[in-house]
This record gives sequence, structure tokens and C-alpha cells, in this order.
Amino acid sequence: MQRPSFVQTTQQSQGIQTLLEAEKEAAKVVQKARQYRVQKLKDARSEAAKEIESYKTQKQKDYESYEAEHKSQTSTNQHSIDESTESQLADIKTAVEKHRSSVIDKIVKRVTQTEPAMHKNLKKIEA
Repeated sequence: MQRPSFVQTTQQSQGIQTLLEAEKEAAKVVQKARQYRVQKLKDARSEAAKEIESYKTQKQKDYESYEAEHKSQTSTNQHSIDESTESQLADIKTAVEKHRSSVIDKIVKRVTQTEPAMHKNLKKIEA
């Protein structure tokens, strides 16, 4: 078996060196790709958080406008109910004042006009 010559050894050394440099370059490319992917994920999360916040803000505004719209309607309904109640109370008070004396007279007459009688379930006791 022959020993490799100096030129062959140098060529092999250069080939190995070239392979090592290519490997280092490939490792750099892989590292850059990883960093790019991580950055893209961070950007996507950030963008998603912004969209969520924007959506949340929009829904909050929608809710507040809906609430304000229906609150005024509820207030209007409450006002009409209050007016109706006041009107009915006034009618009742008027009727009470109008019929007060006749009702009192009827009650007094009924209380003072008694007819004593035995209860129908009471048996007579004979001595």
C-alpha cells in the first residue's frame, strides 16, 4: 500500500476544510431560519393580540350603544308606567272622597241595626 503523497494529503485536507466550512455555513442558515420562524411566531402572536383587543373594544362599544338605546326606552316605559299609576291613584282617591259619607253611613247603619237570633246550629236547652 502506498502512502498518500503530500499533494493528495493537502487536497484531502482542503476537501475536509471545505466540508467543515459548508457545514458551518449550513448551521448558520439553519439558525437564521429558526430565528426567522421564532420572530414570525412572535409577530403573529402580537398581531393576534392586537386583533383580539380591537374586537373586544368594538364589542364593548356595541354593547354600550345597545345599552344606551334600550336604557332610554326603559326610562320612557318607566315614565309612562309611573304616569299611569299616578292617574289610577288619583281616580281611586276621587272615588273614595265621593263615596266616603255614604259608605260610612252604611257601615254605621249595619253595625247599629242588629237582630238578635240564635245560631242555627245551636240546640235549645229545655229546663
